[in-house]
Formats: sequence, structure tokens, C-alpha cells
Amino acid sequence: MARRCSLESLEEQLLCPVCLEVFSEPLMLQCGHSYCRGCVRSMDMDPVGQLQCPVCRCAVDGDSPPPNVALARIVEALREISEPGQGPPETCNQHHNPLSLYCEEDQTLICGLCGSIGSHRAHKVTPISSVYSRMKEDISCLMTDFQTQKRKLEEQICKMAYNKSRITNESDVLKWVVRKEFGELRHYVELEEASFMQKVENTASSLISSIQTQADQMSQLLAKFQEAEGTLEALSNESHLDFITKYGSIAPRFRESQQREQRKERTYSSISFNPGFNHSDIKMTVWKRLHRRVLPAPECLKFDPLTAHPMLQISEDHTSVECGVIVNRLPNNPERFSYSYCVLASRGFSSGKHYWEVQVGNKPKWRLGIIKGTACRKSKLPKSPESGVWLIGLKEGRLYEAFNTPRVTLPLMSPPHRLGVFLNYDRGELTFYNADSPDELGLIYSYQAELQGKVYPLFDVCWHERGANKLPISLPQPLTEACGD
Repeated sequence: MARRCSLESLEEQLLCPVCLEVFSEPLMLQCGHSYCRGCVRSMDMDPVGQLQCPVCRCAVDGDSPPPNVALARIVEALREISEPGQGPPETCNQHHNPLSLYCEEDQTLICGLCGSIGSHRAHKVTPISSVYSRMKEDISCLMTDFQTQKRKLEEQICKMAYNKSRITNESDVLKWVVRKEFGELRHYVELEEASFMQKVENTASSLISSIQTQADQMSQLLAKFQEAEGTLEALSNESHLDFITKYGSIAPRFRESQQREQRKERTYSSISFNPGFNHSDIKMTVWKRLHRRVLPAPECLKFDPLTAHPMLQISEDHTSVECGVIVNRLPNNPERFSYSYCVLASRGFSSGKHYWEVQVGNKPKWRLGIIKGTACRKSKLPKSPESGVWLIGLKEGRLYEAFNTPRVTLPLMSPPHRLGVFLNYDRGELTFYNADSPDELGLIYSYQAELQGKVYPLFDVCWHERGANKLPISLPQPLTEACGD
């Protein structure tokens, strides 16, 4: 019994600190602590081959630690003493024989008599050495699975940490951009405020100066009247002879002066303060000016007759187009659309930012957008970005769609009668807006396009549908700019 206790105490001293099993091929680290070869190989090493000792936390070389030969010999001697073939130290409580078998059904250790004549005689039994090897292998597989799952979790945690860091950086950059953009807007608003304040102050100053000039003139006249009144009062107090003597030189002169002032009739009329704008129009005026600062000034576009399908009728000023009922006899030049009822604007763009507006009114079917200058115009219009055409449109008076790949239905709350188109060529952005409201632009759809070469504003009038789609498409002209073809 004492021998068994000493063996158990020795086994406890020979347990690996990592796997808590008796050392297997022990290796000694530089810090003096030993571990199983497999446990050392499972430890995480940094890029330069250093690992941290689990016991003392020292950083040691993990590439090629030497074997602990003395410890290996002690472990081997212990195994020879307590070899499974020599019988385990535990004995059966019933038969007092060594526990050398394992009952698979009851999952318990038994002796040979328990398996042959005892309660386990009809059960499946296995030698404990085989069970030990099998269970040891199963535990090893479990540890491998846990280590694999642990690595996956660590990878996911690293990805989350990176994603969190990336989102933090991107949000910081975006906040900087937002502050910059709103700073510019505030600067614009402050400039507009200063302009309005200056206009109010200049108008008020001019009116006050004019009123003050009139007041000064009337004050001078009042002083003359007061002086004349004093002179006449003094004359009234003279004696009869002095009064008659002085009257001839004073009274006619004052009467003439009085009549002259009466002819001038200096009557003051109240002046209204009118700075040239109404306070209720300030927001609208500022919005329009800010709109021009944020987006480029509206382009002055007109339709190009050389590109129009022969069925299309263009107004004399080239700002309105509709589908006619007869084919016009026109030259079949390369620029002209021969199949689809389309027309281009007279100007194309190959760089910069451009904004224009299109009036579609209540027209039940139309398409508009941009097209590459190299796109074919002699066959049916290819309605896809892959073909160099970026469009949105309306059909049957109710279905709005963007001709992307695949097509996108546009759930608009209210049908737009006037559309704004913004092209940022350098960034490859094409955005459509509802421009009905004078106060704001409502986003309809945005393309991210790969643009090369010149692109042109495109207008597809569509077939007139026996008069049902006869309404024109027009290009509103900016009021403050002179437009040319």
C-alpha cells in the first residue's frame, strides 16, 4: 500500500503543466521548466520564434529546445513499474482481482472474474490497455478540435477588431468631411447673411440721409420763420410813427418771402423702407444661390437636329421635341438615330461636373440619361450601362425604372414633371433628381459609371402611341445666362 502511494506521488510530480499527463518526450526550455514535445509544439510563437513559458511567463526560444534526458528516463522507469500488462494497482471490490477489463455497456472497470462469471459475463468487455489507448486518442482528437475552434474564434475576433478599427477610421474621416462640407456651407450662408445685412444697412442709411437732409432744410426754414416772427412782433410793439415808418421796409419783404415759400409748398411725405427683397423670400433666394454653389450652374442645353430621328419634330429654338406622325426627309448622316426615337443635346462632356434639367410634364412614356459618343445609333437603342447607355424612364404612365443590369423599379411617391440630371464625370457618378420643388431636389436614382471618352445627354421621346404619347420633352433654359447652340 505504501508502494502504491509513493508511485502516485511520483506520478503527480511527473505531470506536464500543460496537458496534466505524465511527460511524453519531455523538452526543457531555457527557463528550466519542462513540457511534453507535443505541448511545446502547440504553444504560440511570435514571428522571431519566441514563446512564453506557461509557468514563469519568461520569453524563451521555442524553435529547438533540447530534450530533458534525465526526466525522460525517470518517466520510462515509472512506466515499467506500473505497466498496464503488470496489472493496475486497483482491485475489484467483489473478487479482489486486478481491474484489467472495461465493460463497454456499463462503462466501468471490472476484473476477469466479473467478465466471465460475474454480473458482466454477457457484456462486451475490452482490455483496459486498449480502452486507455482509445480514450487517449479520443481526448487528443477533442483537444485538436478545441484548438482548431479556438484558432477560428481568434481569427474571427481579430477580423472583428480590424473591422471595428476600420469603421472607426472611416467614421473619423467621414466626420472630418462632414465638418468640412458644413463649414463651407456655413461660410456661404455667412456671406449671404452679410450681403443681405449690407443691403439693409445701405438702403436704411441712404433713406435716413435723405430724410435728414430734408429735415435740415426744413429746420433752416423754421429758423427763418421764427426770426421773421420775432421781427414782426417787435414791429407791432413800436409806436405809431415808428411802426408806420418801418412798415414799408419790412412787411413787403416778408410777404414776398412768405409767398415764395408757399409756392414751393414744402410738404413731407413718409418714405417706405424697401431694401429690394421681402423677408419671406430670403430662404428661397439663399437656397437658389447655395444650390448654384453646391451644384454647377444649370447647363444651357439645346437639342441637336443632326442627331434626331426622322420622326421627331424639334422647335425652332431647339428647346422642345416631340414625336411627329410623318417621316421627315433628312440625310442619313452617321450622327442620326435611325431606329429609336431619340435625340442628343448639342453639347457633350468629357470631364467636370454638369447639371441640367428636363421638363417631361405628364408625358406617359419617356427615357433620358447619357450615352457614349461611340454608341451605335443605327439600330435599336441598347438600354444598359454595358452598352454605354445610362437611363431612367417611365412607361405606361406609372412604372418608373432605371435601366441598370438588372433593371431597377423606382418606387416614386409622386410623379416628377421636371427632372434634374447631375453628372460628375471625373468620379463616374450620374444622379437623377425630382426637380419639381423650387426648395429642394429629391433623389431618384444614382449610377456609378465607368466613363471614357465623350458622353452626351440623351432624350428618348418614344413612339407617339397614336397621340397618347404626343406630349413634348423640353429643356428649360437658365434665365440669367445667354444660351447659344
